[in-house]
Amino acid sequence: MPRIGPTLIQRLQQNFGDLETAWLANGAQLSRVDGFGPKLVAAVTAARARIDPQALLEQYQQINPRFLTPVDVQYPALLRQLPAPPALLNYCGQIDPAEMRGETPAVAIVGTRSPSEYGRRWTRRLARALTQAGFTIVSGLADGIDAEAHRACLEVGGRTVAVLGTGIDVVYPARNRGLYREILKQGLMLSEYPAGTQPDRTHFPQRNRIVAGFCRAVIVVEAPQRSGALITANAANEFCRDVYVVPGTLDNPNARGCLELIGQGAQVILDEAQLLAMLGAMPRLDGALPTLDLSLNFGIDGSTTTPGDEQGYGPEKDPARESVRGGTNSSIAKPPVPPALQPIFAVVQMDACSFDRIVQQTQLPTGEVSSGLLQLELLGLITELPGKQYQRC
Repeated sequence: MPRIGPTLIQRLQQNFGDLETAWLANGAQLSRVDGFGPKLVAAVTAARARIDPQALLEQYQQINPRFLTPVDVQYPALLRQLPAPPALLNYCGQIDPAEMRGETPAVAIVGTRSPSEYGRRWTRRLARALTQAGFTIVSGLADGIDAEAHRACLEVGGRTVAVLGTGIDVVYPARNRGLYREILKQGLMLSEYPAGTQPDRTHFPQRNRIVAGFCRAVIVVEAPQRSGALITANAANEFCRDVYVVPGTLDNPNARGCLELIGQGAQVILDEAQLLAMLGAMPRLDGALPTLDLSLNFGIDGSTTTPGDEQGYGPEKDPARESVRGGTNSSIAKPPVPPALQPIFAVVQMDACSFDRIVQQTQLPTGEVSSGLLQLELLGLITELPGKQYQRC
């Protein structure tokens, strides 16, 4: 019905107890609801005279066969807690009841559509780490950071949720159609817009609010000062969700929004283990967080191993854990270099070494060198410096 959105629907429900009673209310009763002035009451009264609710429902179900409302058991619990939850959510894919109840925690990863390699790399690292720790990854299926987060989650067999600013059957941008299909196999698509709805710039701020409301926390990776990612972060603050930021450099325009969020009190992400530690300490919203092993070592094949198991230490003798506890052991044993990565690792020394020099010295294809450097960085053996320079940790 025109001019009635989530806020007014919520007020109707609060005043009348349910929407069926609200539908039957007369003009005088409606006028007592905040926001229902004489013009809106007259418009609603006129619309009711020509609408058959049952016929309208059947017509809608033919176009959008699968949808949820706040009265449905499977409606996302955290969205239901919002001041004005979406009145209707169309969906495609696989519903996870534990996820809808908030028992399987979800974290959003958002950012610019034009990220740097640094932004892409950290998006992949964080998405993989969170997935391996049992979190659902949520984003908006946009180019850039959104797509990287979805893909990284899927690559390690995780579950991801995409919230669309279009109809559930409209892929935007169209080049993400393959990713859309992959998400449907092991994830979920959500949209409050009817099937066939085309992209409209006014839809995306509301889409971003759903992303924030669905999750326990929002991670922002590379966002300019005017961006949808900041809308998501601001909504997260409004909904009492935690906001985490990947820090960027002062001369990167795509980092200005992130630096602004840090100035407002957002948590700075230093690495995967620190992020998981902060998430493990988050207040409960609805449902319990999983127990996280904060000593996880993220392998290059996507597996996770405990350093104590890999090095032969028992749970009480692991030097990495002793260091975290504040023990006297200040050196953490580094994992062995996989044989396939040894030629690359041999070139990288304590002094900075350029990417071009590594390619020249190893005589390997650039793609293989790039992949190998990322794997070594994930293992904590090397670090990337500005200007595509690398050195050992």
